[in-house]
Amino acid sequence: MHAGYANEASPGQPGAPTGVQHIVVNVPIERTNDYLVWSLCTFVYANFCCLGLGALICSVRARDRKALGDQNGAQRHASSARIFNIVALTLTSLTLFTYFVVLIAEAARR
Repeated sequence: MHAGYANEASPGQPGAPTGVQHIVVNVPIERTNDYLVWSLCTFVYANFCCLGLGALICSVRARDRKALGDQNGAQRHASSARIFNIVALTLTSLTLFTYFVVLIAEAARR
């Protein structure tokens, strides 16, 4: 290094040490939806092959994990509850639709 530049600060750097700068970034925590109300409705009204019960159990576990501060575990259980709810409602809807179609076809036959 050239002797004339030994005591000068590098370009873009402050001339004298000013200490450590801290930057605080607040990242909002995404609220995990536990789907408890949806799971209760599925359990009571559309409990196809006990899938509503599985959804309810996963929803309660997601709520417990959220209360403990385990966001990853809460998200995992909430995702399972959502899938159980969707599958249970889809299968129940298809079963009811098929039942009514057969009922209407039988009534038209008579």
